[in-house]
Amino acid sequence: MLEIDDLLFRYPGQPAETTGWRFKVSIQEGECVALTGPSGCGKSTLLNLVAGFLTPAGGDIRWQGQSLGPLPPWERPVTTVFQEQNLFDHLTVAENIGLGLHPGLGLSKTQWSQIKAALEGVNLGGFGNRKAENLSGGQRQRVAVVRALLRPQPILLLDEPMTGLDDENRAILQGQLQQARHQGKTLVLVSHDSRDRQALADREVTDFYHAW
Repeated sequence: MLEIDDLLFRYPGQPAETTGWRFKVSIQEGECVALTGPSGCGKSTLLNLVAGFLTPAGGDIRWQGQSLGPLPPWERPVTTVFQEQNLFDHLTVAENIGLGLHPGLGLSKTQWSQIKAALEGVNLGGFGNRKAENLSGGQRQRVAVVRALLRPQPILLLDEPMTGLDDENRAILQGQLQQARHQGKTLVLVSHDSRDRQALADREVTDFYHAW
């Protein structure tokens, strides 16, 4: 279970009287939960707190009973798909995905074959040697999702994962993410598009945040 327990956050530099957030939600292993609420309610902020990119002022984040608070981002059991994709433009598509599996690209033949098959599964067969800088926005987004899905971490944080996709490729990625959930990954989804929430989420949560 992923437990966000009275997690407190206010952006650095804001005056003490400025309203911050208090987050509280529990997500079962293998469940997909969509965080919903108005713009500015802290959905993306919460994902960044779970990933370790922001530091809370109080409270705790636990996975299977273990606190994630002391762990740096790279040691947390978490993979994040950002709106901005975070690809390295000077690397090829396959190398970008490979970095998610091994930081030094010391991959086995089996892993390179997995990358090739995963790209074919999202309509990007033959794109492995193409530089990321030459991809469209929708292609970049598919590469980012493939990279996240191939990583072994059990928690997948999705911040607008279908940005820039047409209906066909949206459906393909939805299918890939559904399969990952059925294989045991725990998904936390932020999406303004109700089609993604309806296709992926077991439930939508609106009361995960309160003023602090």
